[in-house]
Amino acid sequence: MTVRRILDLVLGAAGVLIVLVTAAGVLHLSRLDPAAERDRTPVTAYALRAEAPASADTAPAGGASPEDVPPSGTPAAGAHGVWRGSVDVSSDWLARVSAATDIPVRALAAYARADLAIDVEQPACGLDWNTLAAIGAIESGHGSHGGAVLGPDGRVEPEILGPVLDGNGVAAIRDTDDGAWDGDRTWDRAVGPMQFIPETWNRWGADANGDGIADPHQLDDAALAAARYLCASGPVDHPEGWRRAVFSYNHLDSYVDAVAELANRYAAAVR
Repeated sequence: MTVRRILDLVLGAAGVLIVLVTAAGVLHLSRLDPAAERDRTPVTAYALRAEAPASADTAPAGGASPEDVPPSGTPAAGAHGVWRGSVDVSSDWLARVSAATDIPVRALAAYARADLAIDVEQPACGLDWNTLAAIGAIESGHGSHGGAVLGPDGRVEPEILGPVLDGNGVAAIRDTDDGAWDGDRTWDRAVGPMQFIPETWNRWGADANGDGIADPHQLDDAALAAARYLCASGPVDHPEGWRRAVFSYNHLDSYVDAVAELANRYAAAVR
């Protein structure tokens, strides 16, 4: 089965997945019995590391300084976790991987930058770009859900909003952001291409592009925030740790399976 076919199948249920559970916001909890657990999809194909440009002039400048790096498993201090390092991704790598995986170049750049940044911040985590890409694909079709467009600046327009979390078939989550990100001052809604609940964004939001705003509707920011959130569960360089991290993002075993299969396909496509 091709990456495109898997993505088509997964996105066919994306609206359901978003309704059920979003980042750190448990709406419905679905656990399988122990016998079924043995059949869970493992992550076996870890992706090759995203590549920085070969030129010394444009390669990462050593990342963030020690005082800027948050302790493992915690959000960065300061202006919503601003990334003060310097990180870029090889244009040749982006072109090659985008062609192999059908991930749009601009979206892939956001996932790859988050991969390189988290490797500087939390090298023991072991998170790779393909996991972030799989989550971004399932949550929003890489920022294309509902006809949205991912712009050259990494911002998604129109903004992608999940269902109103008013207890009507979903969890009831009262407003936590005064409507700042979801436009609703009564109830919360999951927001952006990585579908963060505002309360979660208030804690984990990142300013990856250095514009002074931690914006969940901007994919560079959202991808880095997702990387930090996933790494808070501990190292993800083995199947058990990986599944624990993705389950913390969305509390459905079927969701973890879907992310695992797509992440594996992305990794295999570029080997």
